[in-house]
Amino acid sequence: MSAFALPRRPHGGVAARVRALSWPRPELTFLLVAAAVLYLWALDRNGMSNEYYSGAVRSMSSSWHAFLYGSFDSAGVMTVDKPPLALWIQALAARALGFGSWSMLVPQALMGVAAVGLSYDLVRRRFGRPAAFAAGLTLVLTPVTVALSRHNNPDALLALCSVAALWALVRGLEDGRTRWLVLSGVFVGLGFEAKMAAALLVVPGIAAAWLWVAPRGRVKALGQLLAGGAAMLAVGCVWPLFVALTPASDRPWISGTSDNSVWSLIFGYNGLGRLLGQDGGPGGGPGGGVGGRGGAFGGDAGPLRLLNQSLGGQAGWLLGFALVGAIALTVVTKLRRNDARTGWLIAVGGAFAVTVVAFSQAQGIFHPYYVVQLAPFVAMLVGATVGLVHQGGKTARIVGPAALAAGVVTELWVIATSDSMSWLVPLLVLGALAAGTTLARGGSRRVRTAALIAAMGVLLVAPGAWAVQTVGHSVSGTFPAGGPSSAAMAGMPGGGPGGGAPGGAPPSRAAPGGAPPTGAAPNSGPPAAGAPGTGVPGGPPPGAMTGAAGSPAAPPSGGGPGGPGNSQATREAVAYAKQHGGGTVAVSGQNGADRLVSSGADVAAIGGFSGRESQVSAEWLAHAVERGQIRWVLTEGSGGGMPQDDRVGSSDLMASLEKVGTPVDGVDGLYDLEGKADAIRAAG
Repeated sequence: MSAFALPRRPHGGVAARVRALSWPRPELTFLLVAAAVLYLWALDRNGMSNEYYSGAVRSMSSSWHAFLYGSFDSAGVMTVDKPPLALWIQALAARALGFGSWSMLVPQALMGVAAVGLSYDLVRRRFGRPAAFAAGLTLVLTPVTVALSRHNNPDALLALCSVAALWALVRGLEDGRTRWLVLSGVFVGLGFEAKMAAALLVVPGIAAAWLWVAPRGRVKALGQLLAGGAAMLAVGCVWPLFVALTPASDRPWISGTSDNSVWSLIFGYNGLGRLLGQDGGPGGGPGGGVGGRGGAFGGDAGPLRLLNQSLGGQAGWLLGFALVGAIALTVVTKLRRNDARTGWLIAVGGAFAVTVVAFSQAQGIFHPYYVVQLAPFVAMLVGATVGLVHQGGKTARIVGPAALAAGVVTELWVIATSDSMSWLVPLLVLGALAAGTTLARGGSRRVRTAALIAAMGVLLVAPGAWAVQTVGHSVSGTFPAGGPSSAAMAGMPGGGPGGGAPGGAPPSRAAPGGAPPTGAAPNSGPPAAGAPGTGVPGGPPPGAMTGAAGSPAAPPSGGGPGGPGNSQATREAVAYAKQHGGGTVAVSGQNGADRLVSSGADVAAIGGFSGRESQVSAEWLAHAVERGQIRWVLTEGSGGGMPQDDRVGSSDLMASLEKVGTPVDGVDGLYDLEGKADAIRAAG
């Protein structure tokens, strides 16, 4: 039997299979433990991470209505701009264990560990254990993977679902059973429920691999693909259909839209808008982006984008190694259907290629942490290349040095653009030269294995150092990044050492003034008098993170681009509302209200994330006022937006509310909307 023939099903029934799975391989155990340590160590150092999402988790954990619709605020005024699957997991953990940093972030860390385990098994099935270990170790030490596994963004779940979809596809190629392709479709659908269109980047590779290999014939393969596609649609459309079928008056407004349609969110803001650019928004469209080319956060679009200052240090270290390996595998297999590596290569290589092209050319908003979805594909191709070289022969003598040289080139590029670890250059070049020369000469299996270990060791020093540094500081705010604390600044317009936020401080939603949080999350349960972060007299200001001893840490100093939500004005507005009958205070941007929402304050936003993405109608707002969802509105400083962002958002509506609302003495910009529903309609 060929080394790459399809494996036979084990005999002995279920009991034999359970025994075979009961003891994991030692290298797999090592990988899982290493991942767990990196992803869980001092996890509460990250506080509430992205408080935009943690605010939503707080709301969703206190109201089932907010939970079902993914509402940012507990009043059910507006959703977040993503589907809620990842937040559902965090909210359920918060309900079970109490709202806090650990309950919210531990599920994220476990997703990262699971992605490592699945990546190992996916590579092992075609290229053996050494290759699988190389793939798993590469993924564990990818800086952006460490950062996102310690953060509450939905991208950790997206990456896991993408890996799981490929894993199920590869399992299906072994026996041709439809159930595996259906399972693959289910995982893609779950990824869609985590981050919409981004989950579809693996679909072309999956479909091409199944149709090309066609384990049970191409006619059968087409029907199986239709079954997998149906499963994908059934799972991926559950929440969108639920929202679409709910009357608009009975649910929150869909953030990121001007027509309150979930389909606009899917195809526009989170779909084609990301690739082609959001009209008038940062990172694309007319007048948008940096230099009109898009990518205000991830750098200019182009073939070398993934190696630039923003993205290279996150997941670009081994891109050259992976690319050469993918080309070599294509040449070696000649994409023959009877070579078991072919389907694997088309699926994984296809996911890699589609993601690289999409990320390199995306004209819309593109954050550096998006490359966490690419990281597993790079790691798998690295592992496959190691497996190919480990076999020996003439192919290994050519592919090994070529892949190593390409890996060195990309690492030198990343080191140069990130302006860090220049001391590593001599070690990298000399170590790679020695290992590459040994691989080119061939020799015994033992010599070849030693050279491979040395080569991978040299290539993993730099990303490994960045991965470990990630654990040493807070990974929080809007732009989580692996590596040293200065790496987060590289993802901001004009970022980099000494750039980014004003004064050179890294941007952080956990501390709008630029200082990262240093302590624990807000207490779970209803805010008590004098509790930290509640705004109740006797306690620190609302939204203030506290250290282990309860001392204030990094008090807010501004509202951010979305309006005054975390500012002194909003704190005063919330305090005034509590003392005068209660009710929700509406502000412009969600990212200007996140810290208060995560502390349990009754604050909602009507302009979307920054105050510019959503444009609610006067009729809708009047209805919300009639139902008691909103009573107060704070219009002061609600201009919002980002650089070069000329979207209307909430600005026009805020201006009209200033004319119809009853001004409140003592709080500038605060208006009482009680009984003003008809006036709001007339003004709109």
